[in-house]
This record gives sequence, C-alpha cells and structure tokens, in this order.
Amino acid sequence: MEEKKNLRRQDALDYHSKGRPGKIEVVTTKETATQRDLSLAYSPGVAEPCLAIADNPEDVYKYTAKGNLVAVISNGTAVLGLGDIGPEAGKPVMEGKGVLFKIYADIDVFDIELNTKNVDEFVQTVKILEPTFGGVNLEDIKAPECFEIEERLRNELKIPVMHDDQHGTAIISGAALLNALEVVGKKIGEVKFVVNGAGASAISCSKLYLALGAKVENFVMCDSKGVIRADRTDLDDRKRMFASSRDIQTLEEALVGADVFIGLSKGNVVTAAMVKTMNENPIVFAMANPTPEIAYEEATGCRPDIIMATGRSDYPNQVNNVLGFPYIFRGALDVRATGINEAMKLAATHALAALAKEPVPDIVNIAYNEKNLTFGRNYIIPKPMDPRLLTTVAPAVARAAMESGLATQPITDWDAYEQILAKRLGQDNQLTRAIVNKAKKDPKKVVFADAESQTVLKAVQQVLDDGICHPILLGNKTKIEALIKENRLELDGVEIIDLHAEENHAMAQEFAAKYYEKRKRRGVSPTDAEQVMLRRTYFGAMMVDTGKADCLISGLTRNYPDTVRPALQIIGRREGVQKVSGMYILLTKKGPLFFSDTTVNFNPTAEEIVEIAELTAGAVERMGIKPRIALLTYSNFGTADGEDAEKMRKATDILQKKRPDWVVEGEMQAHLAFNTDLTKEQYPFSKLAEEGANVLIFPNLSAANIAYNLLKEVGELEYIGPVLLGLKKPVHVLQLGSTVREIVNMVAIAVAEAQEK
Repeated sequence: MEEKKNLRRQDALDYHSKGRPGKIEVVTTKETATQRDLSLAYSPGVAEPCLAIADNPEDVYKYTAKGNLVAVISNGTAVLGLGDIGPEAGKPVMEGKGVLFKIYADIDVFDIELNTKNVDEFVQTVKILEPTFGGVNLEDIKAPECFEIEERLRNELKIPVMHDDQHGTAIISGAALLNALEVVGKKIGEVKFVVNGAGASAISCSKLYLALGAKVENFVMCDSKGVIRADRTDLDDRKRMFASSRDIQTLEEALVGADVFIGLSKGNVVTAAMVKTMNENPIVFAMANPTPEIAYEEATGCRPDIIMATGRSDYPNQVNNVLGFPYIFRGALDVRATGINEAMKLAATHALAALAKEPVPDIVNIAYNEKNLTFGRNYIIPKPMDPRLLTTVAPAVARAAMESGLATQPITDWDAYEQILAKRLGQDNQLTRAIVNKAKKDPKKVVFADAESQTVLKAVQQVLDDGICHPILLGNKTKIEALIKENRLELDGVEIIDLHAEENHAMAQEFAAKYYEKRKRRGVSPTDAEQVMLRRTYFGAMMVDTGKADCLISGLTRNYPDTVRPALQIIGRREGVQKVSGMYILLTKKGPLFFSDTTVNFNPTAEEIVEIAELTAGAVERMGIKPRIALLTYSNFGTADGEDAEKMRKATDILQKKRPDWVVEGEMQAHLAFNTDLTKEQYPFSKLAEEGANVLIFPNLSAANIAYNLLKEVGELEYIGPVLLGLKKPVHVLQLGSTVREIVNMVAIAVAEAQEK
C-alpha cells in the first residue's frame, strides 16, 4: 500500500461508489440471449451436467467454473495497515484482491468475509465451502490465529490453500534477497540477518530464507519488546525458533555488523546512524507500509553502497505481493494441485529471481518511466507490470507441483501451456510462437544496421538467447561495446563490423565495386559508390546481396524510404514482382489480421492492388494460415461509384478470375469483413459470409495507414510489421521507436522468410 499523499479521501470513495458499487461483478461466459439458452443454462438443461458430475465428481472441473475459481477469505482482523476493522470494512480490500487475481492471471474470485474470530468456526466454514472453489487465498487474518487456520486448512482440504500475508512477502523478498546477495557477492549461508517484526510475514520470510540456505544462528529477530532472546519467558514456539543467545537487547545493538535488515514492523524505527553500523554493502528491505522503517532517501544518503527495497512503487525494488499470488495460484490450479507446498513456493522464488536478470521489455520501462532497467542494485526484482511474469512463474509452480507429487492433472505439453497462459490475458501469441519456433529450427545470419541503439542490442540479446538467428552488428565498435557493458548484456562472440575500421576496408571496397556495377548507368560514380558504402543500410544490404548475411533489419533510427531505397537498388524485387509492398500483422483475440499496403504504395492501380493482395496472401499462406481476403472501400458490391470503389471492384474481379480457389471478396465496407451475420442476411452470395476476413486490402496508403494505426492504438493490439513483401531476399524496416518485442518479432519473420528462399 503506497503513501496516500496523492490520493484524496473523496476520490477513493467516489471511485468505489460510482456506477455499480464495488469493483467486481459476475459475468456470464455462455450465450443467454434466447429462451433456449436459458433452458440450457438452468432448468431443464442443467440437469445433464449435474448427473454427469454425480457419476464422476472430477467432472465438476469440466462443467463448472470451479477449476478457475479462488475464494479470497478474511475476517478483517489484520487489514493492510488498518488493523482489526472487521469483515465489512475489509470487504473493499478483498474485492481489490479479486481484481488483481483477474487482471494478472485471469483467475475468477468470490470474496468471502467471515464474521468470526474463532479459529474453529473459521476453519469449519471454509471446509464446508470446499466444493465451490479450486483454491483458497486466506487474507488479512491476524497472528497467531492465521498460522493455525492455514495449517489446519492445508491439512484438511484437498485444494490449494495459501495465506498470502505470510507467504507472498516471503516469496517475493526471497527472490530479491537472492539477487541482492549476488550483486554484492555474499553467500546466504554466511550473512547476518536482523528481522524487525515477529508477526506472520516476518516468521514466514525468515523460514523461507532458511529454506534458501540461511543459517538460523545468524538471525536476530526483534518484536515490540526488543530482541527475541533465548532467556525470555514470553515466547511462543514460532518466536522461540529464532531466539538469539547474543547479549543484546535492542534493534540498534542488533544492527551493528549485520549484513541484511528485514523490516516488517512499522515506519521510522531505523535511523541513518543505525544503518551506518551495518556491514559493507548492506541489504536493507524496509517493507513496512505505507511508511518504511527508514526512508529510502535517508538510507541511500547515508550508505552509497546499500541495496534498498521497500513496499512502495515510487522507489526501486518494490516488494509487491502481486508478483507472486496470481501466478502461484494459476500454476496450482492448472495442474489441479491438492495444495501449495514449500517446493512450489521455492520454485516461484527462483523463477522471480531469474526473471530479474533477463533484459527488460520496453513496455516495463515505459510503464515505470525508466530509460533502461538492468539487473543491479536498483533492479533486483521484476516489476509488477512485466508481461512475462505469468508465463514464467506459473509454469515453474506447476512443474514443482508435479515433481513434488501434488498435481492431479500433470501438464505434458509445456509449449502449449505457455500459449494458453498468453491467451488468458488477451495476448494471442500463437502466430508469433509459430514463427519463432520456425526460425529456431534453422537460424540465419541477420545483420543489424542500427546496432548503436540499446533497444536493438537488447533485442539482439533476446534473439541470441532464443537461438533465432546469428546476429551481425553494424556500427562504431567502441560505442556498441560500451552499450553492451552498460546494459549488462552478454554478447561475447557476436560479430561487430565497424565500417570505419581498417580491417573492414577491403570488404567496403569490394562492396563499393559491386554497387558501382549495379548503378553505374544510374549516375553513380566509383567515388559515389565508396561514399555510399559508409552508410550502414547500404553496407548491410550488400552483405545480404553477396550472401555474407541472410537478412537485414534496419530503420529504427532512419526514415522509412532511406532503408527501402538501398534494398531496392541492391537486392531488388523478386522475379515477376512489379511493386514491393508493406504488410502489418495485428494480433487480436480472434486471431491475427493482415493489413496491406500500409507503407509503400501511395495510390496503387487495380492491377497493383491485385499484386499487393497476391503478395500478402502468399505471405499468410507461408505462415500456415488460410487467407480470407477482403478488398475494402466505402461501397458494398456496387452500391456506390467513385474512383476507389471502381478500382477495388475491378481488382476483385481480376483476382477472383485469377485465383478462383482463394476466398476473395469485394468491394466492401470494413464492417462487413467481420460481421458475418449481417453479410449472410444482406449479401448471402459473399465468400466471406461464413467466416470473416483475415486479410484486408486497402485502396490507398492513407486508408491502410490510418486503419492499422487506429486499431493498434485504440484497440491496444500487439502488432508485427511492417513486413516488406516482394524483395529477392528479406529486408525489414523497423518503425521509428520500435520496441524490443517488435524487433524480435521482425527478426523471426525475416529468418523464417530466409529459410523459404
């Protein structure tokens, strides 16, 4: 929970009360428009799944939402930083937890608030609710009752149960701890810990650190009465486990010479003077909310060598439980685990730690207003907005459940599972995955003309790690190596070609001579050719043309024509192709859409429209997808005349006669390309009446460019492109500002194309 200074009380109240009160609702997942629908949903049709489940109780996962439904259950005795405010007052928090489950892992939630502080009543209530849910998330229950409640439910239920307040913080901070120790070069079994706080989170964190390799004798734990010493008589079994025999009484004394401070208590209990007494390269996790045990500025100001983490998003290294619980339950539900054990928690911890070392997607940098997050003192744990969390943590948890014997429905196809996870959040990566997998089977040499960009270098790291290609970098070698070092990339062995270096002079001369022969009757002199070969787009195109590379990726820092021109001059069009064109791929929940021509031809003729459609359809077929082509304009099958309508009408006629086996339709308005019900009703003769279009051909560059830009921005769609069609060899031109993900996708497209050629 972050500091409230930027949130007015009334704003928060208005947010929760506006429109439909609260933050969640039940949404049907089946058709309910007709009486027949309702008869299937309820009586009499509902009797059939009821009888099937009665015969085989496991069919409850087949015919109901149980397998994707988690109960968030609380009695409101330890709500956030608010304390014992009761079940009704805690309900907004439980609804909020349900929202997080849904948006991060597509898990449905019923929040349940119990009006009891009696452990037996609480446990019995949850037990009798077991048939309803696939899992139970215990929330905001005070210690020590929370320990007994969780332990009993874990033993007595056959579905996953986890008290997130205990284990969530432990898992996330455990991952941060592993990485912090790696950064400072210390071993977990040797460092000295001070833990301030002895509640549910503190005990669970400490236990998890022990499981990671810490030594119990290296712990000093403090509660509200001071150091938990072995000679104290007021300790329960959980606290006694961490009782120290050292002759110290206070937190201040405990911190002298300590390596790690774990704060799970209250704000402003640690001073700069206390932090100064810690060992070199101290690790301070001040996780009290909303005010940390010591302010970030104060801690970093007094110890430049510190690694600092808090529970707040406005400082580096936020320990946020949302990094854990959605994905832990996702993995547990997907293998129908009978519980959540230590192996699954440790798997989540190690998966999070490993993810923080991977190059960070641009979307994360943008979301957190960072220029370039890289693993190190200020980035030891992934950010909550990282889209890779679902496909990284959930599989790790699922695999651990299988290996530890808790999975009742093991996963056999991990690639397919990762694909399903991606689809859950509306990111249909099936096409992208297919292209990437194809590229991996036969990696090609890809030359990057914009290698002096950190975005390009991060993409190069990813394609290298994924085995998609063999990269070649063009640019100033000193600058590229500095960027590699600055971004902590591992690109040892990757070829770097500095066009101005003496060792590459002979190659440049060879290329200049070849270019001169190609262009000498187009006004190019030998001197001109030598100058042109100092331009990376021309040099890279010549590398592809001569076979020293298979593909060229360029354009990130240049105007689009400046990259297309050398490709046309040096590599040239495929035999029989009159016009090169550009295609965009938009990835939607209903599958990919292919747009042409979006980048090259301003106002093509009907004959050129036919060629654009053929090039696009051919590319779609090579991706294993059957093209369904709509030629779009403002007219529907002759309802209006005009230049564009007549052009698209003529192009449709030519294409249908030329390719009678293809699904081609036009001229038509854009909505008819997708509204099959309306098409069947008004134009039943249409070849798109049964299935909508997936290839959209536009009458001019303006229409195509506007359409794809509107869709990708307003619809928040992922896209690939522009993909150049019609060249002899693959050259792809990135848009200015392309992200790492977009560059990786373009590289995969280029390699797959090179394999075909």
